[in-house]
Amino acid sequence: MSEVVLIHPGAQQVIYGDLSREQTAIEPPTWTRMIAGWLRDHGHSVAIIDQEAEGLSPVQVAERVCDISPALAVIVVYGHQPSASTQQMVGASDIAKALKSIASVKTIMVGNHPSALPERTLREEPVDYVCDGEGPVTIAGLLNGARAKASIPGLVYWDNGEVNRNHTAPLIPIDELHGDVWDLLPMDKYRAHTWQCLDGSPRQPYASIYTTLGCVFSCSFCCINVFQHSNQYRRRTPAKVVEQVKHLYENYGVRTLKIADEMFVLDPSHYLRVCEGLAKLSFAHEVNIWAYARIDTVKPDTLNLLRSAGIRWLALGIESGLSYVRDGALKHLDDQDIHETVRKIQDAGINVIGNFIFGLPNDTLESMQATLELAKSLNLEFANFYGAQAYPGSKLFDQTDSKDLPESWSGYSQHSLDCKPLPTKTLSSTDVLRFRDQAFIYYFTDECYLESVERKFGLAAIEHILSMTLQPLPRKLLLES
Repeated sequence: MSEVVLIHPGAQQVIYGDLSREQTAIEPPTWTRMIAGWLRDHGHSVAIIDQEAEGLSPVQVAERVCDISPALAVIVVYGHQPSASTQQMVGASDIAKALKSIASVKTIMVGNHPSALPERTLREEPVDYVCDGEGPVTIAGLLNGARAKASIPGLVYWDNGEVNRNHTAPLIPIDELHGDVWDLLPMDKYRAHTWQCLDGSPRQPYASIYTTLGCVFSCSFCCINVFQHSNQYRRRTPAKVVEQVKHLYENYGVRTLKIADEMFVLDPSHYLRVCEGLAKLSFAHEVNIWAYARIDTVKPDTLNLLRSAGIRWLALGIESGLSYVRDGALKHLDDQDIHETVRKIQDAGINVIGNFIFGLPNDTLESMQATLELAKSLNLEFANFYGAQAYPGSKLFDQTDSKDLPESWSGYSQHSLDCKPLPTKTLSSTDVLRFRDQAFIYYFTDECYLESVERKFGLAAIEHILSMTLQPLPRKLLLES
């Protein structure tokens, strides 16, 4: 029996369609882990149900909760990265309904989406409470039996038919959010992205860890700082990060990892110390790590150290092929810097995956074509193409007319049937979506790209990439046009 059960929701088929069978990654749920670790350190008995990893139905989740018989069930609405929280509401809502009908237990929703829309979430979802904030302090307040709900930081709840919203809980020191509760997770179920393993690295076992929380930047499309309502950047003690990677390697055989920080390559005083520690590990040459960086945070003289630490991939948020579109998204980058930085990363033996967005506020058909051509000219090892979305908690969400938003939370998924990206002044949502899907095929069937991939990774990588292009995404907007 456990005092509290933390539930990581998953509605993979709705969010990713047929891609969920083999193509998508399944990551250990980072915020679920971090909350569980903090609660366990503070004397609470904890269980975790990872619906996504175990492929459970909402009813099966509810039945398992009944078997555990906790005092509180926590639905943690957080995806593989902050912007994926909203699409997780599909599974979260279904779980909440199943718990309401089957289990006699108090429920609370926590995560990026509930924190961005706490009052709306409480009104729309069949839960007893919502958390505005990171979660651990609020959950502990409920578990500790606080008589006055008004005294629990971050709690949003019903009071005499009215929604009451308490002040947000203070941020927790990041070393206390270690998340070392791997024993509570189905570690044999997790798998890496296919692109991370184009070189033949194993997709399993796999783990995802944090070394920092927050971001100092203010990109209009991002909701990373919704918990803290500021641009704070919290850093874990580097030695603790290294020890965590060592623990995963020695106890679970993990060699393939993701550093989930919104921006790992940012503060040299932090990430260089982490990399120095990782590079000294006897198994560093076996490790395949990917992490996020920005063009303007990459320092060429540090790249060899990053590679020695096991970082084989850097994900760069390039977003657009035209500077005026990037500037409109509060992302000020120079075209020449983009090309030069990508080449220096690759020269250090690190692969680059570029993230590009179509349908940013200043986008036109011509600027989106320029973005696609930039992606092609960079000769990246892989690329992600997204339609711009106004995620709850982002500046874009606050600026967007409700009629231009998806009709359901699943519409925020880039791969769902009802995906609806933002329109621009000159383009409809349908135009943006059609361009995004065509760009994907154009990029990954380009002969120059495929020849480059074959030279670097071999024929098996080519076969995998071509198989991706043979899995068309059904789109409601395109079927209706």
